Parts: sequence; structure tokens; C-alpha cells
Amino acid sequence: MSAPAPSLGAEVRVLLRRTIDTYRDSGAAVGWLQHHLARFDEPLRVAIAGKVKAGKSTLLNALVGEAIAPTDAGECTRVVTWYVDASVPKVTMFPRNAAPKQLTISRAGGGLSFDLLHTPVEQIDKLEVQWPSQSLRAQTLIDTPGIASLSKDTSARAGAFLAPDDSPSQADAVIYLMRHLHATDLDFLESFYDQGVARATPINTIAVLSRADEIGVGRLDALSSARRIARRYRQDEKIRSLCQTVVAVAGLLAETGRTMRQHEFAALTALAGMPRSEIDSMLLSVDRFSTMELDAGSGLPDAETRGKLMERFGLFGVRLATTLIRQGMTDPTAISAELVKRSGLDDLRTVLATQFAERRDLLKARSALLAIDLVLAREPRPASAPLAAEVERILSGAHEFAELRLLSTLRSGAVVLPAEVLAEAERLVGGEGGTPFARLGLEPTAHPQELRMAALDAASRWARRAESPMSSRAVSDLSRLVVRSCEGILAQISR
Repeated sequence: MSAPAPSLGAEVRVLLRRTIDTYRDSGAAVGWLQHHLARFDEPLRVAIAGKVKAGKSTLLNALVGEAIAPTDAGECTRVVTWYVDASVPKVTMFPRNAAPKQLTISRAGGGLSFDLLHTPVEQIDKLEVQWPSQSLRAQTLIDTPGIASLSKDTSARAGAFLAPDDSPSQADAVIYLMRHLHATDLDFLESFYDQGVARATPINTIAVLSRADEIGVGRLDALSSARRIARRYRQDEKIRSLCQTVVAVAGLLAETGRTMRQHEFAALTALAGMPRSEIDSMLLSVDRFSTMELDAGSGLPDAETRGKLMERFGLFGVRLATTLIRQGMTDPTAISAELVKRSGLDDLRTVLATQFAERRDLLKARSALLAIDLVLAREPRPASAPLAAEVERILSGAHEFAELRLLSTLRSGAVVLPAEVLAEAERLVGGEGGTPFARLGLEPTAHPQELRMAALDAASRWARRAESPMSSRAVSDLSRLVVRSCEGILAQISR
């Protein structure tokens, strides 16, 4: 029996080492390539991007489950900040033209606060926050300054990190936040849409309709409205060609649900005990809720406490939490879990798991190939010709990249097939996740034999389409790739 073919990640590691050996006399090239070799063993790097006030830091806190990212408009939010797992908390500043410096950490109302030692933000390359976190073990999160900021320097800093002109991005993947679809959002997504070595793929970008609770002006059905809008965006051909999917998330509700405090629950419980008409009247606006005078002896939260509740929960969160309490939910842990569930954060986590975590090696290999391609272009030499040929061989021969190209083709509308047939093709090549059950549209509890029969049935069906004289050349080529994906599913089931 022949030995199994090496994985894509293994092939790219070998190519990285060969390129390092070829360029051993170039310190810059070797350092760059060794950095990308080390990246294979790091958690996936996921950048959070979006315009100012899109809710980037709030969503980061929700994903981590702790308020560690500053959410105010202070200087720290104008610097690219990396959040990585570590055994003890530590914050390091990396100035552009000086040695790294450890910063003093203090806890402020909106997360951590860092003393930048009077260093102008323009002179800071990045901040690195090391923090003990289960969430950060699987992925390093990178908070970026606002796109289209009023400060040209801040906006340029975000663009230079996420879509540099002369090198690959330091991020393997991007969560892009938008309050609603705007021309500047499309401009950014297009700038991050790589046309180079990985052959035009939206695989590394997820769009999030952030602050989803504000779409319905705080109504209890606000998130349902937001999900309908996200679904409409997902069906838009332009957006589908630029990102994997669009998810609606109420970031503030998600963050607060994961970090709710006992005194906040007590205040919400007191408010929930008010007559329904009175609490509804208070919740007509943020100002009304925060400033309405209440009987001092009623035991109800005072104006300052209500103002802080509004900052933490928003109109939607206060309305939802008090409604849940009135309906009989009295356990603060259950309330927290329900707020997180209603926020859409679980939907985002599922997408991150299926679109990013399952494709970790593919995303890492993509970043590494971009790095090799850059070295070959910047420092051409006769000995590098075989390396360039190997890059091209991997790109054209690796089925993982063929699937990405096919996903882009399917989403561009270039192939004419019935909608349900196109949807099946997209699912089989990994558009909804890379596991056998996700590709086959079955439940995670499906028996291996059920998976095997479904994969065989799909392979047979697509093979007939590939060989049909009625199929165009494009449909035949597409069908053969889908058949190969089905064979890969069968191999996964066997293993």
C-alpha cells in the first residue's frame, strides 16, 4: 500500500525550509521566512476590523469573556493591539524605533487601561496584551484602529496592517464589523480580497452586522430584524464574493452577558418588579431611562445606577433582561446565558469554528505561500526558479486551493445551474464547514455508515453530471472537482 500524500501544511513547511536554505545569505529573507515557519505552530491570528464605533473592542471582550479591551475612544484604541494567551497578565509596547517596553496595567470602567509612557501613538508599532484565557488559546485576537477614521493617521494605520501594499497581512483571517453596508465597507473588503498567490478567495473574511440590537431601536424583535438583513446581505452576489458569510451580533449584549455582575442583576430584578406600563415608559429612550425621577424610598435603582446599566446593557439588553426576569427566570447564571444566546455570539462562534478553526492549516499555508512569493519577487535569483515552480505546483495541485477557487466561482454567478445544485456544490466543497457532516448536510450525530452512503451518493450524482454530454465544459470541470471533494470526504470518514 502506498504511503498517504503529505498534508498541505507539511508540503508548505518543507517548501519554507527549502526557501530558507536557498536564501541563507540574506538575513532579511531568512528572518521573514522563519517568522512564517513559526506561525504554523501559533494559534490562528484573527483581526477584528471595522469603522470607528463599529464595536470592535466590545466584540473582542465578548469573545474572550472578559473586559480586557479598552472600549472608550482613548489613545489605546488608535493602536493595533494583539491579545494572546499567557500564564500571567502582561502588556508590552513595541515602539517603531526603540526597544519594547512593559507597561503598567490598570483596570478602568471599559476594560483595561495602559499607560503609554507619554509615547505618541504615531510612534507605536503595536501593543501586545498577554492574558490567561481559554478563548485565546485557540486564536490570537488583534484589535485594529477604525477604518475611515476622522484621523487620517489612525485610518492609515489600520489599512497598513490589514491590507499592506508590499507584503501579506500579519493576520490569517479577519472579522469585519459594519453597522450597515456602506460604500467604505465594500472598499475595505475589496482591498483585503487577495488577487495574488492564493488566487482570489474570500475564505479569510467574515462580515458581522454589529450593534444588531440598535437596528430595531431596542425592540425585543431587533435581533430578528438584524438577522433578516444579514440573510439578505449573504444572498448579495457582491458581498458573497468578498467574504464567507454575514452574521448579526449584538456585541454589547454579548459582552455584558458574559461579564454580568451580581449588583447589576439585583438592579434589573428591582426594575422588573415595576408595573409593566411604567418600565415600558422608562424604556422609550436612553435619556428617559437614565434620568427619570423615581421615589427615593421605592428601592428602585437611582439615576446613576440606571445610567451605568444603560452603558452596559443598552436599551435592548435592559428590556430583554427585565422581560426574562418577569417571565420567571431568577437565576443570574441562566440570565447571562440567555443574553449571550440572544446576542448572536454563539452563531459567530460557530462560524469561527467552521470557517476559521477547521481551516487553520489552510489559512496558515496561504499566509506562508504569500510570504515565499514575496521573497521570490523581491530577491530573484537563479536558484529560486525551482521554488517558484513548487509554489505554482502546490497552488494548482492542492485540492484545498482548488476548492477555494471553486467557491469563488460558485459565488460569482459565473456557472449557470439550478440554485439547489449550486448550493449543494458549495456545501460539498466546504462552504459551510470542512467536516464530513457539514459538507454532506447531515447532523453531527450521523453514523459513519450514513455519512459514507451520503458521500457515495453525492459522488455518483456529480460524476454523472461531469460525464453528461448535456453539461458545458465549465459544469463538467466543476463537477469533477466536487467528485474529488466527495472522495476526500470518504477518506476522512475512513480515517
